[in-house]
Amino acid sequence: MKPLITISRTIDRLNEFIGHSVSWLLLVAVLVSAGNAVSRKLFSLSSNAMLELQWYLYGAVFMLAAAYALLKNEHIRIDILSSSWSKRTRDWIDLVLHIIFLVPFAGMMVYLAWPWFWRSFESGEHSTNAGGLILWPAKSFILIGFILLLLQAFSEIIKRIAVLSGYLKEDEELYSEAGNAAHMMAEDMPND
Repeated sequence: MKPLITISRTIDRLNEFIGHSVSWLLLVAVLVSAGNAVSRKLFSLSSNAMLELQWYLYGAVFMLAAAYALLKNEHIRIDILSSSWSKRTRDWIDLVLHIIFLVPFAGMMVYLAWPWFWRSFESGEHSTNAGGLILWPAKSFILIGFILLLLQAFSEIIKRIAVLSGYLKEDEELYSEAGNAAHMMAEDMPND
């Protein structure tokens, strides 16, 4: 189990780094959006490339931060139900649902996104808007986002199995009211 926990920790660190990094893209998107609005209102200048850059940036944040949201346990839940369940019951439900829904869905999206991205990359596909941007970078965010989500799903499955089997103890300090089910203590891992 120890090698799996190491893999899980590596995936967690990767998605933590990416999640923190892409948050800066929101600032860039806001600045591009504000610059677009100012140039349009004050100077009657408009650029399709800048408008498309806005949605590229927002799309990149949304897609690349999805795995980070799963890591931090910030995805939408039906709290009215899950708050009344024990932690062990929630872990079992997460484990089962990750296996039967999240992994197949994210895997299918990676499978479908790859050829879609690759055709766009090979052809140098451009936006149909005058002065628009090339499309493959936006399509790559979808592919990369689902790859990261799939990796994080595997990490979460490993951690749920480790906790449910008693191999890992949960770090109570990391389970704040905001919810952070992704981090478990590894100090109590038995040596294999």
